[in-house]
Amino acid sequence: MWGGRFAEGPSAIMREINASIPFDKALWRQDIAASKAHVAMLGAQGIVTAEDAKTIAGGLDQVAAEYEASGVPENWDLEDIHMTTESRLAELIGPAAGRLHTARSRNDQVATDFRLWVRDAMDQAEAGLVELQKALVTRAGEHADSIMPGFTHLQTAQPVTLGHHLMAYYEMAGRDRSRFADARARMNRCPLGAAALAGTGFPIDRGMTAASLGFDGPTNNSLDSVSDRDFALDYLMAAAQCSLHLSRLAEEFIIWASQPFGFAALPDSLSTGSSIMPQKKNPDAAELVRGHSGRIVGCLTALMITMKGLPLAYSKDMQDDKPPVFEAASLLALSIAAMTGMVAETNFRTTRMRAAAELGYATATDLADWLVRQANIPFREAHHITGAAVKLAESRGVALDQLPLADLQAIDARITDAVYAALSVEASVAARASHGGTAPDEVRKRVAEARVALGLE
Repeated sequence: MWGGRFAEGPSAIMREINASIPFDKALWRQDIAASKAHVAMLGAQGIVTAEDAKTIAGGLDQVAAEYEASGVPENWDLEDIHMTTESRLAELIGPAAGRLHTARSRNDQVATDFRLWVRDAMDQAEAGLVELQKALVTRAGEHADSIMPGFTHLQTAQPVTLGHHLMAYYEMAGRDRSRFADARARMNRCPLGAAALAGTGFPIDRGMTAASLGFDGPTNNSLDSVSDRDFALDYLMAAAQCSLHLSRLAEEFIIWASQPFGFAALPDSLSTGSSIMPQKKNPDAAELVRGHSGRIVGCLTALMITMKGLPLAYSKDMQDDKPPVFEAASLLALSIAAMTGMVAETNFRTTRMRAAAELGYATATDLADWLVRQANIPFREAHHITGAAVKLAESRGVALDQLPLADLQAIDARITDAVYAALSVEASVAARASHGGTAPDEVRKRVAEARVALGLE
């Protein structure tokens, strides 16, 4: 490939450090597609003959069929997927194969292939997140009335419904989808035709190749075209944020499945046992999702540092752009699938959840709100009165609604027996009917809207 410039071939060290075929063979479908678009344009522009264009296209189809059937061979002397494909094409069709590389460079070739791959990865993430949202919405609809403790600082705060809790993750997944969609729209320009760095003197039609590959148009600066990896960073940033959300959801399931909580029984299909303790049912899938988030964030960091300070245009450092993206995409797909299955198949122990919601004085805020509404007491004073009531209930080991009226009135004479209607967990969640609140009717509204948005209605 280095053709005449060097008296000697590469050393063994250079051969090993330079070859990217072990990982960039993953781009073979994109490489074939981009090559077919390129040769079709060359033929349409008269840069190569129609006969050669047809022969090359047919040969590329044959190479693709071989890759599909047997995989991509790893000949490190050919360095990468581009030279591997071109070499096999030459074996199949002869000298005409040499015309394929007219008016392009491996620089714009790999930039195009990689964009196509990342675009596909974005579409796959979007599709996976839609399935996760469907699972969340379905279970939220089932549990719009199921009461559980809501937490701040992992301390019981106020009662909420399980449906409301699950719909919070629906919103997170929606933002993740929007980040992938934004990144996809921004990167959907085609670098093919930028050549090595300066464009080409051949009368190519970059609009034709861009359109045939599903891009919105060609990129506008040849230097930027071959050196830009913003699209890969955008993907990794969206993937990292998504993985953080998945990690938070996984942590919830890990906590809920623990014996002290007992809120959920995870599906057997996403759990493992212990080699020594037969009673154990470990939430390993959720724990791995939680762990994968660290690796995905690491992939983002790796590529950011690789790109830091690189001058225009292409530098060989950029060959290391693909492994972190490939790794993150694989981990993210697994994580989304695992959490989708977990949401869909977990058995929620709603009786245990409701009992926990009655502990920890979760309706204390409702007492304070009642004092504000019914007794016209400023909230800060109501907060102080409620604190005294909680302290008394705690000293007696009872819930707030189990305190006798006389004891409550001893704290503040303005409290009447009407307060008890506000102190049940059912009354607490029903009262929070503001838009986006945990009231069951409000949760059902959000579920209904989500089902329409997801095409479930």
